[in-house]
Amino acid sequence: MRRVLADSTFLRVYLLLALALLLTFGLALLGVALVDQVRREAHREQLAEAPMRLLTQQLAALPPESHPSWLVAQARRLDMAATVEPLDRVPLNYFSRIRLERGGVLLQSREEQGWRLQKLLPDGERLLQVDLTNLSEHQLRGLTELLGEWLAKVPPEERQARLERVVGDSIPASLSETPPSGLDAYQLGRLSDGEVVIRLLPGRWSMAMYLALTDMSGDATWLVVGPVEAFEPMPGSLQLLLVMILLAVLGATIYLIVRGVEARMARLELAASRIAAGRLDTRVKVESGDFIGRLGMALNGMAAQVQSLLRAQQDMIRAVSHELRTPVARIRFAVQMVEDMTDEEAVRRQLQGIDGDIEELDGLIDEILTYARLGSDAVNGREMDATLIDCRAMVERVIEGLRPLHGHLAIVLAEGPEVEAVAEPRYLQRAVQNLVVNACRHARSRVVIRLRREPHLVRIDVEDDGPGIPMAERQAIFKPFARLDDSRTRRSGGYGLGLSIVQKVMNWHGGSVAVDDSPNLGGARFTLLLPQRAGSPTGS
Repeated sequence: MRRVLADSTFLRVYLLLALALLLTFGLALLGVALVDQVRREAHREQLAEAPMRLLTQQLAALPPESHPSWLVAQARRLDMAATVEPLDRVPLNYFSRIRLERGGVLLQSREEQGWRLQKLLPDGERLLQVDLTNLSEHQLRGLTELLGEWLAKVPPEERQARLERVVGDSIPASLSETPPSGLDAYQLGRLSDGEVVIRLLPGRWSMAMYLALTDMSGDATWLVVGPVEAFEPMPGSLQLLLVMILLAVLGATIYLIVRGVEARMARLELAASRIAAGRLDTRVKVESGDFIGRLGMALNGMAAQVQSLLRAQQDMIRAVSHELRTPVARIRFAVQMVEDMTDEEAVRRQLQGIDGDIEELDGLIDEILTYARLGSDAVNGREMDATLIDCRAMVERVIEGLRPLHGHLAIVLAEGPEVEAVAEPRYLQRAVQNLVVNACRHARSRVVIRLRREPHLVRIDVEDDGPGIPMAERQAIFKPFARLDDSRTRRSGGYGLGLSIVQKVMNWHGGSVAVDDSPNLGGARFTLLLPQRAGSPTGS
């Protein structure tokens, strides 16, 4: 698991985000609980606002000396304890004092002793405090009766305005000229007798209070208070569902964001790998100006700079090689003139040696030009002119061209099925020729070429019965101008570019070249692995 986390930026980032989501989950649950608590307190204060406003307005209408007796009577009637205190003697914080001054009601929970309600009297200097143990049907009846008495003190046309002043927007309340609907005959009879009727509405978790107000003429007005809905906390299952939906949406969003970032980083990694493999024409598509976009631009700039430097190097090598041909041709012409002008055997032998050196220099120039041309094609991003090649026919052409030069060797193409490959014909033949030439240079008596087709690959093996290649030297021989210590003589040593050209050809084809020991001849075995695209023919 640690290895997977170390290799995947996506997993590391996503696990950290998952931990952050778990923390968010806990905070969300706490937040929902706090919101529910605030809603509960606000609901209680809303229910308490109308009764407290009724009590304070009735107190304000009475002379101060009658307040104690009136409060005692109401306390007995409503089963509560009520007192009036000077505002400056009640300990209040800044926010509580501001709320009271704005006409609000303070509700304080007293744990097992119930609640304490506080509201400022209209004079602004005294505070009404009411202590409730619980809320009962007796208190609801008493409050409704108190409200009815308060409304009955004014003429019928003024009652609606007084009701709106007392109740406000805290609870629904209205006056009706017709009896309330939904009551049975027994309840209507109780209303006619001046009693308060409380009706429960179980389907809505609410209740309504009804009272008949009769004036001097005998006409009745119906007071309807409610429905007063009970507080309904959000169910725990619903809270959990909402939090889980929130987390799922956040998780999916974060997943898509991080996945998109990883996909862009994967494209950068692919581009860097292609550039490292020699595909210097590779560029990254820059989609934005963020840090990944800037990284892509930096990678493009680096690739362009490296491509420019290598192109300049290849152009210089090619130009130098071309320029060397002119003095070599002049030297060859001068040697031929001197050879025609002298008959001395010693001089002719020296001239023949010089002519051999010129031939070797000419061959070196050809190798350098080929090496530079391959490098230039790769640097400039030129696509291969790949065609379908008959590999056995190509190898036979190579053998026919080299057999006269190595008469003491048996150069053999092993028996096998016909093998076809999609490749650039000229460069693939050059790679095979360089391997056969190298094998002939070190073989004692026999060189064998084998062709095989494998899944999505064409394999070409060139084996010899020479001394082989030491394990420590098998990587170094593919470097330019690298030769083994025992092959530096004129007879067996090449120019040190043949195997480098083979490697460049195979890299250009997307393949590889490797060397190991020949299991059949005991010498060296060079292997070309040429990949084939899906659907391309690889043999018959």
